[in-house]
Amino acid sequence: MKVDYQVGLFDLDGVVLDTESQYSVFWGGIGKEYLPAVPDFAERIKGQTLTQILDGWFAGLPDKQQEIIRQLNRYEEQMHFPYIAGAEAYLNFLRAHEVHTAVVTSSNQPKMAQVKRQHPELSTLFDVILTSEDFTASKPAPDCYLLGARHFGVPPQECVVFEDSLNGLRAARAAGCYVVALATTLPREEVAPLADAVIPDFTSLLPA
Repeated sequence: MKVDYQVGLFDLDGVVLDTESQYSVFWGGIGKEYLPAVPDFAERIKGQTLTQILDGWFAGLPDKQQEIIRQLNRYEEQMHFPYIAGAEAYLNFLRAHEVHTAVVTSSNQPKMAQVKRQHPELSTLFDVILTSEDFTASKPAPDCYLLGARHFGVPPQECVVFEDSLNGLRAARAAGCYVVALATTLPREEVAPLADAVIPDFTSLLPA
């Protein structure tokens, strides 16, 4: 892919950071503990915000919601946040070519604080980091990517979005952005119908 765009909007987990397998373990455990009749719970909630998960699956159960939040916070404190292959190099490549970049994630600020402890360089890789606190309607609603475009003062059609989840891809598509799917979380054949291009990771986008 040529660098022929001026704004890149990046989801976080499964796109910049290789963390989806860790979250699958966590939410798989939550499913077994609280929803044993839903064996694919971890798959069903991919791409949803914590609020969406709690409201959708644990509505009217404030004690369980608080316990899940406590468990998640403890889990994220000990998580590792490795980069997806080629991500850091590609982001530096974009910076060198004066392309503006933003994280647009369903994660919240406490999670980002954990990430930044391991990756303080994120502040230099991205112009802005937009989290779930910055928009009311979460993916698959387009609000987050429309906000990203507005931040840089460009129409969504001039933005390239990098996503891995179905809800994220739908959000980017609904916003009118050019959509690049990473086949890091789901198989290529599942993400391809919602994307303009599909890549396995960022190594293929780096100059030889």
